[in-house]
Amino acid sequence: MKKLWELAVLLTLVPCLPAQGPNRRVSNTDVHIGVLGLFHAQHVVVQPWAGRSLVCQAGGQRLAANASLSLELKGKNISIGNQAGQWEAVHCDDGQGNPSEFLVLIPGKISRRYFGELDIKPSAAQVLIIVSMDLETAVASVVAAESPPGAPMEALKAQAVASRSFLVAGKGRHRDFDFCDTTHCQFLRAPPSPNAPAAQATSGTAGLILTYKGRTVAALYSSSCGGRSHSLEELGIPVRDYPYFSVPCPYCLRHPQRWVSRIEESDASALTRTEQSRLALARKLGWKMFPSNSYLSRHEGGSVILEGVGVGHGIGLCQRGAADMARNGASFLEILEHYYPNTAVQKQW
Repeated sequence: MKKLWELAVLLTLVPCLPAQGPNRRVSNTDVHIGVLGLFHAQHVVVQPWAGRSLVCQAGGQRLAANASLSLELKGKNISIGNQAGQWEAVHCDDGQGNPSEFLVLIPGKISRRYFGELDIKPSAAQVLIIVSMDLETAVASVVAAESPPGAPMEALKAQAVASRSFLVAGKGRHRDFDFCDTTHCQFLRAPPSPNAPAAQATSGTAGLILTYKGRTVAALYSSSCGGRSHSLEELGIPVRDYPYFSVPCPYCLRHPQRWVSRIEESDASALTRTEQSRLALARKLGWKMFPSNSYLSRHEGGSVILEGVGVGHGIGLCQRGAADMARNGASFLEILEHYYPNTAVQKQW
């Protein structure tokens, strides 16, 4: 899947993995993910997945969502269906403090299944939809959403370790929750079934994270590096923990994803070959106009032609290159060692 990470932050289901029980509460291994924020919803419907129990609480009042509950932003509060009154927040779980499986629907736009605990909160112009889920459930959901179709198991395992490391090291990227479900953080969709490759890759690497000098690496990755990955220094990004290292990617050298764009000279004048300038121009002109940091430029007829290779920032693991390494017999540890030199893979717990 195309990966266009927002590095501006650096610049400034049927789940089988989570622990459950009558006394389960949100733990420090849970992650809080803001979902479906791109839709700027003011009206949300929640309902339990088939056979599951879903109980929502608001202001001390318990509401069993046996069919569905309609929640709507009303000024600075939330109204619930035909219930009298408005509330500052709504929390949903299985009724005993445990995760549940449920659907979140934005009428006329999208519905998505999740496994975890749900919080609905008002914000300035939309409702915030926050799902708190076990770390391993989150990892499996990310691997299922991020990985290219048909990726071999060892490549999926490498992706699982990278995604888990990002979730462990990168908490607090947003004010109201840890992560979003977009390319600003990591894609996250419905959790995969236990037999799905993404779930197997996650369980096969459970608890494993990347570390550098004893600290967890918030591991970055992209779809296609263009033949060589980038270091942070090359792209004008301050090095705070792991510097990343530029490494060759034989697969992308042999099979580059090429792109060509024509832009105005006034826009080209803002390019400084940094990730910051690429992000700024991509936001202005569209991501497809400037998909990577590996390009050559030339002037033609009053415009500037950009000819490049790769998709994404090109930092860290290259998903196409990792898949090729796996197809040629490399283990997930060898893939991680190649794209994240000088790191160690350690058990988090």
